[in-house]
Amino acid sequence: MKYSKIASILLLSIVIKISFINVGMFWDNVLFASKMGLNLLDNGIFNWLSIPNESDPGHPPFLATLLAISWSIFGKSLTTSHMTMIPFVFGTLFQIYLFVSHFIKNKNSQLLGFLFVIADPTFLSQLILVNPEIIQLFFFFLALNGLLKSNKILKLTGLSFLGLASYRGMMLCGGIFLVDIILSLFVYKKKIYQFFNRKTILTYLLGALPAFLYITFRLVFKGWISDNPEEVWGNAWQFDSSEHFFVNLFSNSLVLGHRFLDFGRYALFGFVIVTYLFKRKQLNWNQLRPIFIIFIFSTFIIYFISLLMKNPMGHRYFIPSYLSFSLLTFIILNQFKRKHFIYFILFGSLLLGNFIIYPKKISQGWDASLAHLPYWKLRKKAIDFLDKDGITINETATFFPNRTKIDNIDLNNDYRSFIGFSGKEEYVFYSNVFNLSDEDLLAIETNYLLIKRFEKNRVFVEIYHKKQTTSP
Repeated sequence: MKYSKIASILLLSIVIKISFINVGMFWDNVLFASKMGLNLLDNGIFNWLSIPNESDPGHPPFLATLLAISWSIFGKSLTTSHMTMIPFVFGTLFQIYLFVSHFIKNKNSQLLGFLFVIADPTFLSQLILVNPEIIQLFFFFLALNGLLKSNKILKLTGLSFLGLASYRGMMLCGGIFLVDIILSLFVYKKKIYQFFNRKTILTYLLGALPAFLYITFRLVFKGWISDNPEEVWGNAWQFDSSEHFFVNLFSNSLVLGHRFLDFGRYALFGFVIVTYLFKRKQLNWNQLRPIFIIFIFSTFIIYFISLLMKNPMGHRYFIPSYLSFSLLTFIILNQFKRKHFIYFILFGSLLLGNFIIYPKKISQGWDASLAHLPYWKLRKKAIDFLDKDGITINETATFFPNRTKIDNIDLNNDYRSFIGFSGKEEYVFYSNVFNLSDEDLLAIETNYLLIKRFEKNRVFVEIYHKKQTTSP
């Protein structure tokens, strides 16, 4: 690759992080980044056992450790946190470009394909946030490109660090293995014994070693891996009956389908399905088959396990599959005569997916598109309003992910903390970004009066005051 392309991707990475440097810790990243990272900063950067159970999801604290190191050198701030992510943003974009280039040889088409692939709304949202997802994606595509180029060193490096990024990173290691063996048997037409040669076995054993050591460490010193004994986030595997299990399985199947179609991706799937129905004989299946295998099997273990659990599955869990499918779509549309028109329609569908906002009674993956961007300035305005009106933040109710210390989100040394909503609090800080239950929404509408509203692009933050009850 020319140095100019590498420089352009690096510049793009820097511009992305600088442009959104005031975006705070959001959604699960309040836990994975700030809560765990601040604990390590206070108690020892590599003292992973110091993380209390109420802030310990069991995952390897890879991101938290990196942030604690950065904060100890450059000071705790959102700026430091976003700057820490630049190498991984650059690495991810660079590896995705190599992934696209492996299947597309025309130079102009490579750029268009790259832009099409990274236009996925869920991927774009991860680029601007401080999160472990981008770290996982970098190591995933590093390992995948090593696989595609038969580079054992790249594959081993990617697998080794991917297994330390999170438990889902470990599952992605399994996905890489599935992709590898299926490509070997059905694309490269090798025999099973040819795949399981000494080098391949050694590569996967060494790649799995860091994950194995971490799990052993957890079991020896904590006694549990992911089932938090305090059940802070509930029990993902406990079902009341077999009927409950199958109802949950059916519900999760619908949710999984929705995740793949959400935020404009439905247009891509619709285009591919219609093309397959009417033009499948004209498609170059030798080119498409490897990408289709990557699309199906890269996150196969993740969605298999997600289907069996009670916990909701996040859109971001399946980003490797989204991006692979985007590349598959681009290669198919590249075979059309009016490909530029189709490209414009599908590319626009992905970009417009960032503007999709559901009614407040329908839960939305707010960290899975750029729709949340207005929230950050609105949130600051709302906090300033509370301060100017003398409303005590420590007594003001709010909801996930805002139900925490301000410092956990803004890293600004403001240790005041909102409290959870019970219906008894005098003031409530609410936003449609919070995904409230119907019961909580009804309680607010019934028992509280709206005293201030901040809104932009259909994202809003509202401050409520409890209605005064009159004695009979």
